[in-house]
Amino acid sequence: MYKLFFKRIFDLIFSIVGLVVLFPFFIIVLILLAINNEGKPFFYQSRPGRNEKIFKIIKFKTMTDKKDDSGSLLPDVARLTALGRFVRKSSLDEIPQLLNVLKGDMSLIGPRPLLPEYLSLYTRDQSKRHNVKPGITGWAQVNGRNNIGWKRKFELDVWYVENISFILDIKILFKTVAKVLMSKDINTENEATTTKFTGK
Repeated sequence: MYKLFFKRIFDLIFSIVGLVVLFPFFIIVLILLAINNEGKPFFYQSRPGRNEKIFKIIKFKTMTDKKDDSGSLLPDVARLTALGRFVRKSSLDEIPQLLNVLKGDMSLIGPRPLLPEYLSLYTRDQSKRHNVKPGITGWAQVNGRNNIGWKRKFELDVWYVENISFILDIKILFKTVAKVLMSKDINTENEATTTKFTGK
């Protein structure tokens, strides 16, 4: 019953409360990033949601669009600004995804939405992570986040899908707040973004 009905109510209540509480931070970060990124404070990207349906995720833009002489984007580390690094470390870049939750593309809690190019690389068991809506945070995020390997992440994602409950979601929510306040497990050492999944 929770998974089919009450989880959506849970998402709506907490995402609305989150937007209200975080609104001052939202406005401040939006203005600073708009100045820092030449009027482009938001980052949009296609991600697979429930049943692998593609949607546009929205986050605060933490990297510039700087390119090399050949017109190719510079490496992530070179494009990540000091402001962007702070926004990531404090997880403020995730705030706009509350709009994805309100829209219904995402849930507050669930497996993180990854890149569409990974879809063909999952095993049958790993694909179960798409049986539910993706989340802003999830079981893998509060159990290592970017400091664990892909195999372990997917195991945690599938475990969550098979064990969804109100109590579990509340537990993940509180553990997420604790990790954000401590700035733990934001990304792997010396990397601006997580290492890509290759199916191996």
